[in-house]
Amino acid sequence: MSTLNNSKNNDGEGLIIFEEVSHAIQAEKALREGGYAVKLIAPPAKYRMGCDLGIAINLVEKAGIERLLRKKDVPFARILPTYDGTAELLSIVKITDYDKWYMVKAGNMKLSYEKTSGVIVNTSGGGCPDIPYLHAEMVGKKLNEAPKPSELGYTLCALMLDRAYEEALTIWNGGS
Repeated sequence: MSTLNNSKNNDGEGLIIFEEVSHAIQAEKALREGGYAVKLIAPPAKYRMGCDLGIAINLVEKAGIERLLRKKDVPFARILPTYDGTAELLSIVKITDYDKWYMVKAGNMKLSYEKTSGVIVNTSGGGCPDIPYLHAEMVGKKLNEAPKPSELGYTLCALMLDRAYEEALTIWNGGS
């Protein structure tokens, strides 16, 4: 399994940029399944090509990564030789305790669930077209029975709702 450099010196790191959010999400999934350590990030504005997501990679693995993405038919715009490491994608998740419920927020997306039953009582935020569908598919279901937003949605909002869902599921299962 590969690793990303977590030091302040980001030599050896690269950035894959995309034209569409759905391509970045597909690429992250394919690369993780392929054993690559990758990290979704918000690329610096000067590198964006219509998509607000990029993937930080270990540049030593560029050839294998390109080969895998082409094999899986995942479009990407280009791979840059470095990135500044300053724009990690909304890794901060905020949890609010409302006595009977928890609200988990990732980016502008929120997921609220009942503490005792684990039933999702609300999702909110975002303006992406798949959010009403995700809301309808998730509300009223237990966390461990609800679909993963990243498997149904294709937008940045769906990705952020997935981050909130994963954190809520971790809390529900007794994690921190």
